[in-house]
Amino acid sequence: MDMMAKTTRPDRKADILLAAERLFAQHGYHAVTIRQIADEAGVPLALVGYYYGQKHELFKAIFDHWRPTVDERLSLLGQARQAQAPGDMLRRVVEALVLPVMLLRASVEGEYYAQLVARELFYQTPEAVTVLADHFDPMAHAFIDGLHEACPGSNREQAAWAYQFAIGALLHHISDDRVERLSLGKNRAVSPDACAMLIDFIRAGIAAVLAPPRPSQPRPRTT
Repeated sequence: MDMMAKTTRPDRKADILLAAERLFAQHGYHAVTIRQIADEAGVPLALVGYYYGQKHELFKAIFDHWRPTVDERLSLLGQARQAQAPGDMLRRVVEALVLPVMLLRASVEGEYYAQLVARELFYQTPEAVTVLADHFDPMAHAFIDGLHEACPGSNREQAAWAYQFAIGALLHHISDDRVERLSLGKNRAVSPDACAMLIDFIRAGIAAVLAPPRPSQPRPRTT
């Protein structure tokens, strides 16, 4: 048996992943070293490479670990697309997009992962692009199709813009705490009370963007 495997605790692999997730979320991929991750996890430096390989492989492992959250959103999307009325379908599609992320951000286990996704989607570092494309682009295409389906009369190109705008609102909400200052201390960042408001805000914006064009009215005849 490998001596390193024999002398390490089973939880150290999870400790390394959590430490990397926390540091990447707080400082970004390029600002964090493997040694910092090892120190944060309280493990020997060599153990990080033993379990996860190079830094980009450790980064990818974080997203692999949280893959079930993507599957959950896709499952909710599938249920939303069974709705009969387009208005009901649109709200349920937006809920499938937003609710799992909000619950993840509010949980102790998922807080740093949610922040990491928001940060990497915003900065789009080369190392992140491939991982994000593999994990999130197929889901994005599914949601764009769902928005298109929920808004008869729209086209898919418009639905892609609507999805982009919706993601912008969602990511800003889960990553910015300025609302506490702007509300003079009345609002708490990522407050569960704001979740329904965020869903209403995104749904209304999408409905406005993807509303079918109004028929042109004939000009009144002049005499």
